[in-house]
Amino acid sequence: MLSLVALPVVAQDTLNTNDFRIEEVQVVQRRKGTVKSRTDAFDTQKINAEELCRAACCNLSEAFETSASVDVAYADAATGAKQIRLLGLNGTYVQLIQENTPAVRGLAQNFGLEYIPGPWMQSIQVSKGTSSVINGYEATSGQINVELLKPQIQDPLAINLMFNSDLMAEANITGGWQLKDHLYTGILAHYGQNFMAMDHNHDSFVDMPKTINANLANRWFYRQGNYTFQAFVRGLYDRRRAGQLSDTIANPYRINLDTWRVEGFMKNGYVFDEETGSSVALITAVSYHDLNNTYGMRKWKANQLNAYLNAIYQGNFEGKGETDTDHRLSAGLSLNIDNYRETLNILPDKLDRLEITPGIFAEYSLKHEDMLSLVAGVRADYSTRHGFFVTPRMNIRYTPFEWWTLRGSVGMGYRSPNAIADNAFMLPSSRVLHITDKIKQERAVNAGISTTFYIPLGSKELQLSGEYYYTHFLNSVIVDLDQDPHAVYIYNQTDLPGAKSFAHSAQVEASIEVLRGWTWTAAFRWTDIEQTTIGANGNARLRAKALSNKYKGVITTSYQTPLKKWQFDVTAQFNGVGRLPDGFTAYGDLNGGYGTPTTLRWYPQLMAQITKYWRTCSLYLGAENMTNFTQDHPIIDSFNPYGTDFDASMVCAPTTGWKVYIGFRYNIEKPDN
Repeated sequence: MLSLVALPVVAQDTLNTNDFRIEEVQVVQRRKGTVKSRTDAFDTQKINAEELCRAACCNLSEAFETSASVDVAYADAATGAKQIRLLGLNGTYVQLIQENTPAVRGLAQNFGLEYIPGPWMQSIQVSKGTSSVINGYEATSGQINVELLKPQIQDPLAINLMFNSDLMAEANITGGWQLKDHLYTGILAHYGQNFMAMDHNHDSFVDMPKTINANLANRWFYRQGNYTFQAFVRGLYDRRRAGQLSDTIANPYRINLDTWRVEGFMKNGYVFDEETGSSVALITAVSYHDLNNTYGMRKWKANQLNAYLNAIYQGNFEGKGETDTDHRLSAGLSLNIDNYRETLNILPDKLDRLEITPGIFAEYSLKHEDMLSLVAGVRADYSTRHGFFVTPRMNIRYTPFEWWTLRGSVGMGYRSPNAIADNAFMLPSSRVLHITDKIKQERAVNAGISTTFYIPLGSKELQLSGEYYYTHFLNSVIVDLDQDPHAVYIYNQTDLPGAKSFAHSAQVEASIEVLRGWTWTAAFRWTDIEQTTIGANGNARLRAKALSNKYKGVITTSYQTPLKKWQFDVTAQFNGVGRLPDGFTAYGDLNGGYGTPTTLRWYPQLMAQITKYWRTCSLYLGAENMTNFTQDHPIIDSFNPYGTDFDASMVCAPTTGWKVYIGFRYNIEKPDN
């Protein structure tokens, strides 16, 4: 985006050599909203706050609308829950952390993306493939780290108000202040409410739930000498009412979701030697997540207590005679504790479980000039549920020329599945749940390669990139929707002899600033996700994973006028074909005459926004899903929700049509010291 910097310029007055005149000039430049480091070994994109302002971005789930790498879609057609996908794989395989502490995982998987408001975020780092072992073993397809506003650098007051055509309103207030010479504190507040649930497709179910979300956080920052301390605490309440809300329906199917969450972290860091970079850090975090959910006659009650500790030592050292080569060693200990208390009334047994996972890790980093970067790490962990396991990972970057960069990565990823939380989209349905007696740890190998070309075109630069990633599961939890349209079978891949599960993902992307202030980005991604499932005929075979799109295309452009007075943003998405589970032919109308009744055709989406800037505030007006493409019948047998055919989980396209929003931003800028 454009950054305005006022610089005092001293010019000698031509009439009097003893007098000077101070003038203010505006130095204007366009800073990229999405940046990829040229020197980092990891394949990481950083999404800045400027990029987040290109759309409504009410929360983290809407932060990727202009990205081809990350997909976010509704998990079901009844609750408004969203799921994320990276490299084509579900968000359960993405390690989503908040300032390098656990964030969206476990019971928070369903609505956790919406628990991080957009105006709270300073930046987002999206790392594809295997990431650093310092942050744990859970990243299989990648890692997403969210950096929140910091009290020592954020504005004393910032207000963001938004209202859309679905009668949903949001208010965000943030501020950071210096209390003493070395002490800062900040407040992050959010309130959102959907006042009126609507039923545009007249299927008796509201399109989006009526919601109330209150979110309040306080953070502290202290630095003196070589010691740094940070603390963060947050409380959240989320209420959702969905289903058949009309009072005229006898025995309506009601969905009531209530969530309470409290979390916090503390970070202590001390630098022993600034020249060598020797330092130690102790990170601790704790969260308590409690939910009480009702889906018609189904009642799901659960709570999760998570405690996390990470102790890290880092030090730099130089090899003999290698003045242009930097070496760094990181090592430490970690501990993660998950304690679940969980019941689902349609299952006979409690799902309580306790998992304690201590671990040790070491990581070596090498950087030779600007030509070579290497990060190699290994960690060893012991889980009280799954036993001992080792996580090796390596990332490398090689830049033979200034205009050409190559990256490669390979490593392992693990996770402990949660049968209900990972598949909560199945609860608003009449499907019978069949869950294997013992769900095993998921294990996968991920390998990828990427290349980027920086091609000078006059005074501009064309950035071309291409990548390919392959994920091979040694064991995955298969959610089998093909055996029976009235049931779901959840079992281990290793329980089915000869079963396979893997994913291919390839992407190309081009971006350029055509003219000053006018940028273009175009990207295309192809994915092939396959796993072995059992068909209705009882035979197991390898096939494309149901409800997964084969490709995605994105074209996005942004123009900002000189002196940052106006900004215009347009994004077009093209989402590709997929497969419906066996036994589902009720989507013939969605196909529109294309392909077989069980094949999903591609669909487009268009988003646009206009922003007017003033010195301390801005006004933005935008629209989403301007093509108004929706899935005609997202809920099967919606007028008979207690029948055996009712199913709100077969979502393969947008469930809501176009909507318009308007918003207002105001901030008091932090004074320069």
